[in-house]
Amino acid sequence: MEQHAIERPEPVLGSGGFASSFLHALDPKKRLTIPAIWRAEVGAPKSLYVLPGLNNEKCLYVYPAREMAKRLDKFRKIGIGDKKARLFARILASSSDLVAWDSQGRIRIKDELLACARIADQVKLVGAWDRFELWDPELWKQSTESIDATTMDEAVRYLDF
Repeated sequence: MEQHAIERPEPVLGSGGFASSFLHALDPKKRLTIPAIWRAEVGAPKSLYVLPGLNNEKCLYVYPAREMAKRLDKFRKIGIGDKKARLFARILASSSDLVAWDSQGRIRIKDELLACARIADQVKLVGAWDRFELWDPELWKQSTESIDATTMDEAVRYLDF
């Protein structure tokens, strides 16, 4: 009897597909290990932008450099006379950080950013497709416990998913 290997699709690296979630601890030097599957997704350059959460979200947004480059292009197209855009760019850039991981896949996040997200020891890493987010596990639980089927149905329709 002839056997055939099942072909599995190759993962599309660099496609911005951060999925799943992980629970990790900061080490004594406050370094966080990025899951290997997500490091592969980031690709080269091995750098990440860490931004404070927006709209009062107590988390951190983490974008690969290639994804952040797309977002920065939008800023470059805004005229110098746009006062609101300049203020937003100034505040966001000054409170963000560019980090690279070490040989063991760890990054060191500035204390100010960790405090902004109320992260002290445990970190919930949450995939959000084009980025991933870092949450205090209890804040993550609080932010998601009110989500029900109706809310998800509305989101699906809103996004036309």
